[in-house]
Amino acid sequence: MPEIARFYGIIIKLFFGDHPPPHFHAIYGEHMGLFNLDTLEMIEGDLPNRASKLVIEWASLYQKELKEMWDKQQFHKLPPLS
Repeated sequence: MPEIARFYGIIIKLFFGDHPPPHFHAIYGEHMGLFNLDTLEMIEGDLPNRASKLVIEWASLYQKELKEMWDKQQFHKLPPLS
């Protein structure tokens, strides 16, 4: 699964052949969360609340780019949350 970004110990990954709805994966230590690209809500996983908020903050900045990657199936890195 390609790594899209990394910040504050959180790794964001996207897998083009994955199941609907369009989503990305966030990994923080042993925790993981799947986030819907349309709503940015966590639809599955056990990511801690603080990490989840950081992921949503980051994804809100790059939601358009994430959707384009999913639709076009073209991977590229995105900047971290700073």
